[in-house]
Amino acid sequence: MKYGIKALAITLAVVWGGSLAQAAPKVAESAPVILSKDAAQPAAAKTAEAARSGRVSINKASAEELAKVMNGVGLKKAQAIVSYRDEYGPFSTIDDLRQVPGLGGSLIERNLAVLML
Repeated sequence: MKYGIKALAITLAVVWGGSLAQAAPKVAESAPVILSKDAAQPAAAKTAEAARSGRVSINKASAEELAKVMNGVGLKKAQAIVSYRDEYGPFSTIDDLRQVPGLGGSLIERNLAVLML
């Protein structure tokens, strides 16, 4: 289904390419597209930027802060970290994150530069 829609869109673009190409600059000039900082930035760059700006505490940060800083961790996994911390108390080492369901060793190692207790 996806390929059929893509093929149709490409065909229409080729057939009507001349008229669409002429209209495109006018639209672009009148309504520039502005991407948010997070949308334009890949996850690896997000983690690198967090490392430059500071580290986040796994014992104090909110789920939103953890999701924003950690590479490969979305809001759901970040909420799992906070829930685990609320239930079992503060983490004594960063390696204790392995006990949180859904977090593996490689994910933790990837984020060591931005995490602290």
